[in-house]
Amino acid sequence: MKLSNFRFELPQERVATTPLYNRDECRLMVLHRKSQRIDMYQTDAKGKPKKGKDKRPIFLQFGDILNYFEEGDAFIFNDTKLFPARLFGTKEKTDANIEVFLLRELNAEMRLWDVIVEPARKIRIGNKLFFDESGAMVAEVIDNTTSRGRTLRFLYDGPHDEFIHDLYALGHPPLPPYILDKEAALREQGEEVPEISLDDIQTIYARTEGAVTPNSAGLHFTRQLLKRLEIKGVELAYITLHCTLGCFRNIEVEDLSKHKMESEQMYVGSEVCRIANTSKENGHKVCLVGTSTAKAVETAVATDGKLKEFEGWTNKFLFPPRQYRYADALIANFYHPASTLLMSTCSFGGYDLVMEAYKLAIENEYNFGCFGDAMLILDD
Repeated sequence: MKLSNFRFELPQERVATTPLYNRDECRLMVLHRKSQRIDMYQTDAKGKPKKGKDKRPIFLQFGDILNYFEEGDAFIFNDTKLFPARLFGTKEKTDANIEVFLLRELNAEMRLWDVIVEPARKIRIGNKLFFDESGAMVAEVIDNTTSRGRTLRFLYDGPHDEFIHDLYALGHPPLPPYILDKEAALREQGEEVPEISLDDIQTIYARTEGAVTPNSAGLHFTRQLLKRLEIKGVELAYITLHCTLGCFRNIEVEDLSKHKMESEQMYVGSEVCRIANTSKENGHKVCLVGTSTAKAVETAVATDGKLKEFEGWTNKFLFPPRQYRYADALIANFYHPASTLLMSTCSFGGYDLVMEAYKLAIENEYNFGCFGDAMLILDD
């Protein structure tokens, strides 16, 4: 597969940049991989589309996902948790405004962090960066890692938990680039910018801190929906994969086999292995929630086809015609053109079927992005 296979025209008005009030009321499109069928509408007992007061068919909503699963099936979620990774500060002496995007803590004792800085050309080794008026939160640049990457040492005198508390208190939500671009455009036009909180881009089941990009497919789940799945007898299990900025980086090669993914830290424990393997052994479906979950699970599947415990890093890149080895179903969002997220979705659903679904989504005004609509792909 080539990069150009995944380019398409996405109207900007189809990119959702603000969250829904009720997360599970977004639209849901259901793809059936083997039969090549696509479901878009709610149906009656005879299988005919239900119609609203305006006589138009009623679109499926995410809450309708309950109808596609039964007792004994299992869902695997990614429980990674976002932290307020965007910091704004000034450079010593010049007072130039700078932005620092925290990626990961490298050494807790020494307060070392791997970061991205803007504007990078102005940030050199030895510079001190100030993040609050009191001067309590100061960092020194000690290394260059990439063109925009730096290693910072925070000069903070106090316990580590207090340092993290004070650091995060200064942080802002790590919004996707397309939302930041929209906010910048609104500011230039003098228009009001909607406030998006960390909770708005956080899944309700997030518990293991470390992500710097939203786990978008999981944003559609509400506590009520999870409870309804449990009542139905669906097992819920969790892995951890800390989502990095890699999914938003442009692919610079036409041959996808030559693209290298950024490594991401992950953990698959014994409980999720027990739940998922038991479900498959009993002939039930295992559904992966999001392409980050898929990456972790596909990394941890052993040669015998079973999910095994795993702790470490993965840079697995799922793209067609490579097939998933473990999942029976996948929940994804509608993603941007030429993105690795779209490629991972096509790897499970099949290129032709997924791209046909994307065409229908644009024609029927589905929303794209982390606040957009959802897709369920079933292996039937």
